[in-house]
Amino acid sequence: MNNTLGISFLSPTSICVVTPYWPTASETFIRGHVERLPGKTVLVHGWPPRLGASPVLSWPTRVGYKIRRRLSTDPARNETMAAYVAAFRRSHVDVVLAEYGPTGVAVMEACRKSNLPLLVHFHGYDASVREVLRENAETYPAMFKQAAAIIAVSRAMERKLISLGAPAEKVHYNPCGIDCDDFDGADPEHAAPIFLAVGRFVEKKAPQLTLRAFAKVHEALPEAHLRMIGDGPLLDECRELARQLNIEQAVTFLGAQSHEVVRDEMRKARAFAQHSVEAANGDCEGTPIGILEAGASGLPVVSTRHAGIPDVVIEGETGFLVDEKDVESMAAYMVRLVHDTALASRLGHAARLHIESAFSSKHSISRLCAIIESCLIKTNGLKSRQFSPDLILS
Repeated sequence: MNNTLGISFLSPTSICVVTPYWPTASETFIRGHVERLPGKTVLVHGWPPRLGASPVLSWPTRVGYKIRRRLSTDPARNETMAAYVAAFRRSHVDVVLAEYGPTGVAVMEACRKSNLPLLVHFHGYDASVREVLRENAETYPAMFKQAAAIIAVSRAMERKLISLGAPAEKVHYNPCGIDCDDFDGADPEHAAPIFLAVGRFVEKKAPQLTLRAFAKVHEALPEAHLRMIGDGPLLDECRELARQLNIEQAVTFLGAQSHEVVRDEMRKARAFAQHSVEAANGDCEGTPIGILEAGASGLPVVSTRHAGIPDVVIEGETGFLVDEKDVESMAAYMVRLVHDTALASRLGHAARLHIESAFSSKHSISRLCAIIESCLIKTNGLKSRQFSPDLILS
């Protein structure tokens, strides 16, 4: 993979990034790790684990494990370990970066057998959904103990992971970053009164509450418009809600769009709006990429005091924050930005500077490299580690 940021390790390093599936278009933070980390980066994804399009374990090997299932008390675990050990051996890696907490659990035994340092990168649901936490009530503490580093993308997540038992000295705050060169050019002072929302139509992003806030804005300012980019299970419900609120003519649902379309829409908007909340199952944001992109574009943000959002949005300086489900206050700030174009311009300019200084891709990747480097330095005898041949059937 190419590293375009001019970042390097002290010595040649091969990193295995492990994901539960092929990174989706919205998971730009994971694709950024694969594409921008220096040295050799290998992606192992899915189950059964794949290197590129090919399963790590051959079909005869997997059949052998199926036969063993009647004889073993934990055959799935044995197969999982063997698959990841094979992937690490084949790729000649020095360190493993597991994306999401449950992925860290899945690979920790293979990392131990392979004498590889394990870094586990949490992103959101994996540190908040109650069912996930219940399922990993015993495995997370074991993984925390073994891992060389635990990475959190927000200060709230950092505190949560420590409360779950992660040693404070192992937990590192490293929010995801974006390429600021890709997002710029917004002119909120001269833009039409257009509000933009970008994100999946899921419960924790609460698109219904953004619509309800906008309905109050539209009542006061009929010329205002809301454009919503994204897809998801709540999209049809939101279309119907717009009709019920009598704002259908003032709301445009654009569906899922490309990176380029998102960038162009941000350049035409007055402000960015997102009403994130804790979902009924506990699911929370990490640090929303859409809010980072809006700030980099030069847009003021109106959002909620939720998860990593207060890390990014400085209240009264780069945007405005309200409590979760406080639709009235959100609407009031949106109206204020329509009336006061100079304020929108000032907040947007400050947002751009803030994202550039603290949340760029280069900052995020540099911090991640420093964490990886420190773990490698602490891990002695990397060159002498041995892979156990008896773990692989063929």
